[in-house]
Amino acid sequence: MAPIRRGRCRWTKKPTHGFDRELAGCSLADERLNKRLRKLVAQIGSAMGESIPLVCQDWANTKAAYRFFSNDRVSEADILAGHFQSTRERTIATDGPVLVLHDTTEFSYQRENSDAIGITKSINSGRDKAGRLRSHTVCGILMHSSLAVTTDGLPLGLTAVKFWTRKKFKGTAALKKKINPTRVPIEKKESIRWLDNVRQSTELLGDPGRCVHVGDRESDIYELFCAAREAGTHFVIRTCVNRLAGDGDHTIADEMDEVAVKGLHCIDVRNSNGDPDEAVLEIRYRKIRVLPPIGKQKRYPALTLTVIHAEERVTPKNRKKIEWKLITDLPVSSRTDAIEKLEWYALRWKIEVFHKILKSGCKAEESKLRTAQRLTNLISLFCILSWRVFWMTMLNRSAPDAPPTLALTATEIGVLDRLVNDKPKARQKTLSHYLIKIARLGGYLARASDPPPGNTVMWRGLSRLTDIALGALVGGEFVGN
Repeated sequence: MAPIRRGRCRWTKKPTHGFDRELAGCSLADERLNKRLRKLVAQIGSAMGESIPLVCQDWANTKAAYRFFSNDRVSEADILAGHFQSTRERTIATDGPVLVLHDTTEFSYQRENSDAIGITKSINSGRDKAGRLRSHTVCGILMHSSLAVTTDGLPLGLTAVKFWTRKKFKGTAALKKKINPTRVPIEKKESIRWLDNVRQSTELLGDPGRCVHVGDRESDIYELFCAAREAGTHFVIRTCVNRLAGDGDHTIADEMDEVAVKGLHCIDVRNSNGDPDEAVLEIRYRKIRVLPPIGKQKRYPALTLTVIHAEERVTPKNRKKIEWKLITDLPVSSRTDAIEKLEWYALRWKIEVFHKILKSGCKAEESKLRTAQRLTNLISLFCILSWRVFWMTMLNRSAPDAPPTLALTATEIGVLDRLVNDKPKARQKTLSHYLIKIARLGGYLARASDPPPGNTVMWRGLSRLTDIALGALVGGEFVGN
């Protein structure tokens, strides 16, 4: 497999702005549904986190929204099709590696009857009067999402999203006592979602050699390694399985125990009290012949992969000891290469931030919709809104000198110029200049000592801007008449 192309991601001059670009490629059945989707995005975007009746303002619009989300001709794939295409275009407009971050999150709901939605898990409810353990199921939906980011941490957009829910539990713990889980075909497990999203993301972006798929320990699946190899793409995975290595007479851990420390790496962290701290990591790496599980060795080949271990030299007092074990198909021939892969894995946290915006900014778990179909359609719409908030927050840090039309429409720029006064020292009206104005609408003070604005003030500011820009358009129609 050819090594991945090096270089930092940077923006070209291709413009991309507004929600119109994210919705232009939607594959809904007819134009009326497309118009309704655009209207819903504008309405919800102007009041992120509020209920559908509040954002729709009257019963006619509210009923139309409910009908849209429950329409059998509307699916999450249709809603997100335009955004996926825009993600591909933004990826083409950058240079260097593209990291595709994968993770699963849950949306929990309070319902008396969960049949119309489904369940996500069973949790312990304590003990009854007789001392017996009790448990109850949680009503909700699971979402496995894949987010493309640059090596600077700029989110380019979603590349794949998969929703599912459970009607009943299959007694996984009891099943493990009867059969080895590694002998069950991956196609019969929920874990197939990892392979599906890797394949869909790689096909969407269209340049497998640039893509590096990043996942946590849940993605340590041998079939995923083989799927990436077949697709001609790459991966950096945090491993949790001590696999057979070499000729099968020892494991990966046995080989790594023989590897000497290749160098040190210092990183800035925070302890349990939130205070800044420094961690010194010992780095070891080795190229190893990794074997598939015993029950699958006739179906999958052995792979030559690189294992990287990064462990703190001493155990800290006020936080957990950092101990990362990564596995990758990328070449690692120096301490610099190993640190690069560690930094790429550290960016996996970005998809956790995206999920936080979905739940805290859009308040996806507070919806009162009653069926799984309606909820997945609504969450898909929220995905576009949440990505835009996250994108603008990070764009202000990674490309502050870009032209404002990269992210904003002419109407939004005009509204910001009229609504938020320029700072006395403001000279160039760059993208950062206008993104700071949006943050100021959300409560950001923009003092010289303040850090860059975060997602919270950005989603507040964007909600206000969307509302005011919509009012400006409506007002312009009245004046024009």
